[in-house]
Amino acid sequence: MVSMDLKTREVGTVSIGALRLESGRVLPDVRLAYERVGPRDGPTVLVCHALTGNHVAVGTDEDPGWWAGLIGSGKPIDTDRYQVVTFNVLGGCDGSTGPTSTNPETGRPYGPEFPFITVRDMVQAEYLALKRLGIRRLRAVIGGSLGGMQALEWGVMYPEWMDLLIPIAVTPRLSDYAIAFNAIGRLAILSDPAWNGGYYDPAHPPKAGMIIARMAGMVTYRSPDQFNRRFERAERDGWGRRHDEVSFQVESYLIHHGEKLARRFDANSYLYLLKAMDAHDLGRGRGGIEEAIKRIRARVVALAYRGDLLYPPQEIAAFVDRLRAGGVEARYFEVDTLYGHDGFLTEFEKWGGIIREQLEQAESCPGSVTQDFRSAFL
Repeated sequence: MVSMDLKTREVGTVSIGALRLESGRVLPDVRLAYERVGPRDGPTVLVCHALTGNHVAVGTDEDPGWWAGLIGSGKPIDTDRYQVVTFNVLGGCDGSTGPTSTNPETGRPYGPEFPFITVRDMVQAEYLALKRLGIRRLRAVIGGSLGGMQALEWGVMYPEWMDLLIPIAVTPRLSDYAIAFNAIGRLAILSDPAWNGGYYDPAHPPKAGMIIARMAGMVTYRSPDQFNRRFERAERDGWGRRHDEVSFQVESYLIHHGEKLARRFDANSYLYLLKAMDAHDLGRGRGGIEEAIKRIRARVVALAYRGDLLYPPQEIAAFVDRLRAGGVEARYFEVDTLYGHDGFLTEFEKWGGIIREQLEQAESCPGSVTQDFRSAFL
């Protein structure tokens, strides 16, 4: 199923058949939704989305995608020059096989019977989908947060497939601090009376749990300075009258974003993707991170964002040092922003030039090794 919305934009689904997961379980008839923009004969850039993103990274003029500020004609990832492909991840709820998909063995949605998946399963599915689309090599793999986890796994699992890896706002394994916030979100959903063991009515999902989960996440996605400067304790409806009042604008902001997510994202899918993020550890089953690093052949360009509570810049910088020690050509850029972790979804004028420059370098000298050094982009 394919629809052409623009001259060089293709949106559809691709079937990859049965997929054996890292757990040993086999998912039959796996499909991935995708967006494909740019010249079919141009070098391909694979873009991987974050937790609640999807395959619509570019979108249209009327309905722009989540990275439309970075990808497009004349933009840092120039679709006049590069073919850009994005998949909705395995386990997602925007057209790819996931908990909302029909289980061919029962004729009903998988729901909580969907098997647990890992980031490695997502990458394997993307690899097979690219081959079905006739793509055999990538100029670059780029993504932030969960998308950055995929980028790193691409470098280890299929090291000969790309020239450049751009993991953004991500560390080689998820920290205990980040796992803790995922645990809060998970318990909020599981405690919602509408949860019903995961067999909830789609018309009446665990909305309250999803709202709380998103609120907890939003607190980590932005920096404390950004919250304080934006809201400055601005009041909304007064305070001190009852416990369920929304007294401050920051409360209203968090509730609003929680309600938005609850309307568009499936709760089961959210839980499965949280588990996949929790399991992210580049060295798991590979003898540790240092051993995993030895498999990487692509040049790595890592971006960090000041104030990122989940993936602190100092940890990303330390990872780049480990890459270099393992013989990988790697560069580090730190972006000065108030947005913290969400910096990779905004302020493209601050860091889009880095992406453009690194892609151009990879295009002029694919596979080449240049001088290692650490840079800061202020």
